[in-house]
Amino acid sequence: MNSHEKMLGILDLFDSGEDAVAVTFDEMHERLGYTRSTLYRYLKTLTDAGLLTSLPSVGYMLGPRIVELDYKIRTGDVLIRAARPVMEELASQFRGIALLCRRYRFDVLCVHQESGTDTIHSNYERGRRRSLLHGAASLGILAYLPDHQLRKFYGLVPEQFGTAGLGATLKEVKATLREHRQRGWVSTTGDVTPGVTGVAAPVFDSRSEILGSLSLTLRDSRTNSKMIEDVAERVVFCAGIISKTVARS
Repeated sequence: MNSHEKMLGILDLFDSGEDAVAVTFDEMHERLGYTRSTLYRYLKTLTDAGLLTSLPSVGYMLGPRIVELDYKIRTGDVLIRAARPVMEELASQFRGIALLCRRYRFDVLCVHQESGTDTIHSNYERGRRRSLLHGAASLGILAYLPDHQLRKFYGLVPEQFGTAGLGATLKEVKATLREHRQRGWVSTTGDVTPGVTGVAAPVFDSRSEILGSLSLTLRDSRTNSKMIEDVAERVVFCAGIISKTVARS
């Protein structure tokens, strides 16, 4: 890695789990292996930029610039602005929780949530990342990965594809994902959160490449096959509106 990549790698220390709120200098030194002088220099640059901040006896934490950038994303992101109105309507109509997710490397990141009920709670909130292999929101993206990216992902964790029920071989995985594409939507029950069903459809960019997914989470006790089909029809329609709006932006 060059020096810029090494410096930015410090930020990855805050992406290693829910408990990675603060990291001390000594912890960084041990985990990264940089010389102390180099680490001090990188930390000063990141702190001066507002990307990190520090407190005595606590350590380094993500800085105020991160909060500022998050606000700008929430208010200015084309995808979120296109999705918010239809998500509000979708969540209210079916009394569920609508989620907007983006593909992030070989994971999925929730970028916006709208709730139309207080009877269920989704712990998959904005800023939370999870695997591409579990949940409707994830599978709605995975099904549309370009072939070369799917091959690369499968090559990294083939056993996880099997555990997720997607297939024991790459050929079987492709067949499963082809079925999802032909139907146009994905539904899973209890795959991520017990007691809930998720229905998701893909969202595309202006080049018709997979950008993310729109999903709706519902209580199992309120769902049956007819309702799921009705919800899926609406989710697909709303995802199409988002895709068209993004393409015109």
